[in-house]
Amino acid sequence: MPYPEAESSRSASSNRQPNTAYAQYFIGNSYLAPMDGGMANVTFEPGCRNNWHIHHKQVQVLVCVAGRGWYQEWGKDPVELKPGVVIAIPEGVKHWHGAAADSWMQHLIYHKDVQDRASNEWLEPVNDEHYQGLAVR
Repeated sequence: MPYPEAESSRSASSNRQPNTAYAQYFIGNSYLAPMDGGMANVTFEPGCRNNWHIHHKQVQVLVCVAGRGWYQEWGKDPVELKPGVVIAIPEGVKHWHGAAADSWMQHLIYHKDVQDRASNEWLEPVNDEHYQGLAVR
C-alpha cells in the first residue's frame, strides 16, 4: 500500500525513515521522523501497532495528525485516534497505540514531566484477537 496522499512534503513525515530501532516492539511497519524540541512524528501503516508498554518517570503525549487509529490503556475501553485527538498518558500506565486495520495513522509524540532515569518498558504484543475485536466496536 503506498504512503497516503495526506502526507505532504511540507510535513515532518517527509523526513521519515523506517522505524528499525523499535521494530521489535511493533506488529507491522512504522516510520519515524525526529523533530526539533524532542518531538517525533510516527506513522503507522494500516494494522500496525506497538506492543503494550509503560513509560516510567515521564508523561507521554500523543497528538493525532492524520488517519485513524487506536489508543488503549490496560483494562479500559479503546479510544479512537483521529486528527486533533490529544492523549496525555500518565506515568506508569500500561498502554498501546497504533493504526486502524483499514487506515494509516500518524501522530506526534513528546514527553513531559521527564524525571531522572526516565525509561520505557516494552511488554507483550497486542494480539490479533484483541486487535481485530476493535473493529466491531
